[in-house]
Amino acid sequence: MRWLGLSILLVVATLAWATQECKNKPTCSQCIQTPNCMWCGKPGNFTNENGKGLSRCIKRTDELATEWRAQCGSLYIDEPGNYFENIVNNNLTAAGVLAGGSASGSGMSISGSSSEEAVVQIKPQRVQMRLRVQEAYNMQVTFRQAEDYPVDLYYLMDLSKSMEDDKESLSKLGVQLADEMQKITRNFKLGFGSFVDKVVMPYVSTVPERLLHPCTNCTAPYGFRNALPLTTNATAFAYEVQEAPVSGNLDAPEGGFDAIMQAIVCQDQIRWRSEARRLLVFSTDAGFHYAGDGKLGGIVKPNDGECHLNNKGEYTHSTLQDYPSVSQINQVAKQHKMNLIFAVTQEQSSVYSRLSQMIEGSGQGELTANSSNVVELVKAEYNKITSKVELKDNATAPVNIRYFSKCKDGTEKETSVCQGLKVGDQVEFRIEVTVEKCPEKREDWRQLIGIYPVGLRENLTIDLTMLCDCQCERPGDPGYIIGAEQCNYHGTYQCGVCKCDDGFFGSNCECGSNTPWATGDYDDSSCRETNSSAICSGRGTCTCGECKCNERDHSEEIVSGKFCECTNFLCDRHNGLLCSGPDHGECVCNECKCKPGWTGEACNCEDSESNCVNPDTGDICSNQGKCECNQCKCYETADGRYSGKWCEDCPLCGTDFKCLDFKECVQCRVYETGPLAEDPVLCDSCSLLYSTITDRAIANYTINVTNWVEVENEGERLCTFFDENDCRFTFVYGYDENKEPIVRVQQTLECPPKLDILGIVLGVIGAIVAVGLALLIMWKVLTTIHDRREFARFEKERMMAKWDTGENPIYKQATSTFKNPMYGGGK
Repeated sequence: MRWLGLSILLVVATLAWATQECKNKPTCSQCIQTPNCMWCGKPGNFTNENGKGLSRCIKRTDELATEWRAQCGSLYIDEPGNYFENIVNNNLTAAGVLAGGSASGSGMSISGSSSEEAVVQIKPQRVQMRLRVQEAYNMQVTFRQAEDYPVDLYYLMDLSKSMEDDKESLSKLGVQLADEMQKITRNFKLGFGSFVDKVVMPYVSTVPERLLHPCTNCTAPYGFRNALPLTTNATAFAYEVQEAPVSGNLDAPEGGFDAIMQAIVCQDQIRWRSEARRLLVFSTDAGFHYAGDGKLGGIVKPNDGECHLNNKGEYTHSTLQDYPSVSQINQVAKQHKMNLIFAVTQEQSSVYSRLSQMIEGSGQGELTANSSNVVELVKAEYNKITSKVELKDNATAPVNIRYFSKCKDGTEKETSVCQGLKVGDQVEFRIEVTVEKCPEKREDWRQLIGIYPVGLRENLTIDLTMLCDCQCERPGDPGYIIGAEQCNYHGTYQCGVCKCDDGFFGSNCECGSNTPWATGDYDDSSCRETNSSAICSGRGTCTCGECKCNERDHSEEIVSGKFCECTNFLCDRHNGLLCSGPDHGECVCNECKCKPGWTGEACNCEDSESNCVNPDTGDICSNQGKCECNQCKCYETADGRYSGKWCEDCPLCGTDFKCLDFKECVQCRVYETGPLAEDPVLCDSCSLLYSTITDRAIANYTINVTNWVEVENEGERLCTFFDENDCRFTFVYGYDENKEPIVRVQQTLECPPKLDILGIVLGVIGAIVAVGLALLIMWKVLTTIHDRREFARFEKERMMAKWDTGENPIYKQATSTFKNPMYGGGK
């Protein structure tokens, strides 16, 4: 409920601020530049039936809007609203209708229709809008990709020596590439161009023989060459690729940016069609030079982004201009609706992937070592491009455009991109157009804004006019009078108010050179209370050096004072009542003036201290707090914070001294312990006035420490101590109706359980012995297992021995016997 109340207050405050925001606008143009405001240009004084002045600018939903309209009259009300009109709204190309006419062809060539019909993929095509500031307008935009939409594919290839095998693959696959693209669209053209680098050091060798033949079977290097403009002849494409010679250079990066720039901007030489999806396939195995690298070769002139091809299709300014920058490539790609496809090897994939993120409508694919997958790569990248539609615009800062779409999932979200589309799929976009503010220059109040699908030349044109002024502020209108009598002949009367000439001011231009200031300079210092104060405290207007305070809508609310600094309605409130209501006080100059018996900033406090007096000490808030609104507000010290009805308690400041007064007497009288127990006389005459013995001590504790604590009497205090045997005893004290102390004591001492010291000692000793025996047993078991394993291994080795253990295997006798084979035995 609390948050609901805060939310309601916030809404009310916002509406009040918006209403006041309208009423503070002095001119018609400033009024209509404020959302939901309308202006009354009725000549003369604008008052209600009672003669009270009305604000000329008011919110449409103001509670006084009905009366305001009646008094102004519809003829003089300036209340422009947002306006929308479809100027060109042709239907989308129907599904099944082939874009650009029919086309047919064999596997070796592509034939296209000579007469192409207009293709419509976005609807509407042109609209007109008139919008007020910060009043958004929503419109629907429909997109559907047409079947057989024309496609122009220009293959731009790096023909340095390392790309020789890629060239051979492309020449063999050229016809296949055309055939595959024909399966997607029968209105297809392709072309071919190549590049190496700038023919200056250090990019290429300038040694004469190297200039002619930089490598084996190489031709002279060049910047860019348009070998084959866009054509339907796939055989010619394969032939040009096959015949294109390779060349060589010195450094690793190539001059690809020069080639991209020329291939994009040379529209006539490349023969790009105006109504076609343009694909520029950039194939290389190396990096690229960009703006600034030309200085290494002594080329300092920036790239101008213009076409410089001769009749042979060669780039003539290669050695005269620097390389283009990434932003230049992105700019011309957007301008000419180009889709770049970077077909690069694996080593360069990461570099060109980041580059594609910086150029609108571009993508990146990975080639094999010899470009044998070029057909699949181009087809895959083309499908990526056509399966996504992304809307963008060229709106400038004062205009903000947001995009919303359901795409294909049925849930609307803020996005300008829809993916996973197929040919013929239709998607709807809701476009929200908002004018954030009016530009300073009047010529900027009208703008042409283009909204276009990325990569396509079709677009939606918005002819936007910003409603920043009123008709009655323009010369020639009947309500526009120069040097008007209503303005004392020192200003222009427009829309019912005066716009004063230089040197004059005031609601009727009555202040200026003929005033006591005699200078005609505007001086508002006499209307400011201090140098940093607002003019007339922001509640009035400065007229000839004096403040004229604003009149409020409610007659009981009054703004007054020399500087309009006082009001009778901007005082503190309590429970929604100004100064707690008329019975408590009244609002005088922004402060509550309380009536007798009341005090406080909102007069919500009783002017009394009767409830702040501690009955035990007679002190106000026990001298540990101050009495406000007849209630104690306790102090917080370094030791702790005081609490209680009279700030009599401080749990963290130390022991309660009243508890100390009763401690020894309670020990003696109830438990027969403590220092007074040794002297019966002292025990009988102790300061305990009255006591009762109970099973449990009960006190009025606002914090329930245990489950059995109950609330009995207000003002009781719980006391807890420990005696010499570490036993806890508890009692409470309070006061009766005569403010005499009453002490109630808990009968049972709460002593800690006695510990069996001998058992603990014997248990520890037994545990140590048990752990020692366990460790010895474990050691014995482990050593026995180890010894048995060693003996078994020894027995196994002995049994495997091949010599008799009784003889030495290395012993040899000292004599040797030889027999003569020729000996005959004595015959």
